[in-house]
Amino acid sequence: MKELLEGNLTKKWQDKRDRYVASAVGNGNRHIAAEAKGALVTDIDGNAFIDFAGAIGVQNVGHCHPKVIKAVKEQLEHFIHPGFNVMMYPGYIELCKRLCEIVPGEFAKKAILLNSGAEAVENAVKIARAYTGRQAVVTFDRAFHGRTNLTMSMTSKVKPYKFGFGPFAPETYKAPYPYDYRKPEGISSEDYDETMIEQFNDFFLSQVSPELVACIVMEPVQGEGGFIIPSKRFVKYVRDFCTEHGIVFIADEIQAGFARTGKMFSIEHFDVVPDLMTISKSIAAGFPLSGVVGKAEMIDSCGLKGSLGGTYCGSPIACAAALAVLDIIEEEHLIERAEKIGAIIEARAEEWADTYHSIGDIRRLGAMVAIEFVKDKQSKEPDKELVKRLVTYCNQHGLLLLDAGLKGNCIRFLSPLTITEVQLNQGLAIIEDALNSI
Repeated sequence: MKELLEGNLTKKWQDKRDRYVASAVGNGNRHIAAEAKGALVTDIDGNAFIDFAGAIGVQNVGHCHPKVIKAVKEQLEHFIHPGFNVMMYPGYIELCKRLCEIVPGEFAKKAILLNSGAEAVENAVKIARAYTGRQAVVTFDRAFHGRTNLTMSMTSKVKPYKFGFGPFAPETYKAPYPYDYRKPEGISSEDYDETMIEQFNDFFLSQVSPELVACIVMEPVQGEGGFIIPSKRFVKYVRDFCTEHGIVFIADEIQAGFARTGKMFSIEHFDVVPDLMTISKSIAAGFPLSGVVGKAEMIDSCGLKGSLGGTYCGSPIACAAALAVLDIIEEEHLIERAEKIGAIIEARAEEWADTYHSIGDIRRLGAMVAIEFVKDKQSKEPDKELVKRLVTYCNQHGLLLLDAGLKGNCIRFLSPLTITEVQLNQGLAIIEDALNSI
């Protein structure tokens, strides 16, 4: 398979990027996008890329879905941004209503709209602190919640997200989180659950007392951490622990939400209901939008007018896109489609695992799939270098692909749920070529 072309115009844009754009901004692929439709991105040299990255989980309904474009154009004809805190508009209110209807929980709910995932997490913490009168925030090992000062403090991975950026926000703590693939040799999954629950309880003896904790924030499937999926028993235990101690349980659905896992939200796989949920990424098909949705009495505990919100929060354009996204997920049965996509990827990955001894683990919920690479299956030593070469090869041969994991030794699949089976199999073929080449 030939490498893609890079013309003089691409080189000029790359040089301009290096001259004027902050070097700390990452670029997984240095080609220059010209057009994106569905699960394909085309660059200015005419090279087509199958998208297994989806702008890091943003494009569940695909790039430039016609219904999203139509909704946005119609909104543009009326107004762009009066600012909801200056004068209200229907899109913000209707989207909050729709979100309250689809988020789990048989109780009165309210929502607030924001711009980014990190903003959603910060506001969820503000709400929890206001409701409980407590300060401490608990997250988990390998967690990722954002790049602001508070969300960096809540995030686990030091490089690149936190390195050199301290001091961090106080009263943030990280509890143990299960990682079944890396449980001690010879221990059953049931016994491992018991051990993790014991460690979780010990954490509240050695690190922070439950009476001081405002909230526990959990990714039901860890995203940047490597798509690590906890057991239902562990998640239920954390939920019950929060209830027992008056702690707000927050589900961070920013990467896993909106049909990605074969449910509208990944927490639904665990038969528990969070008090608050943070959402973003695929909510608006690429327009900046996020939110906090949950128990009305908690959200209304921030009583002072203006204590929540911001200049661009709940943009009318983004709200129009989000309302279209919710319709698309339902009309095109993307929840069911996610499970079918995930099953295809899993079956192909299992075939590779029989051939390539560097594949240590394959895990998924719906179409949220990860493959973990190791130097050998016995030692399970992470193989970050192999993954780096694999991702580089794919990006040089027409596939947008991302790594993940605390040690960078996983590849993750975040293709649009509208991807065709032909495109999906073509993308998997590129990965197979990469494996053969490497």
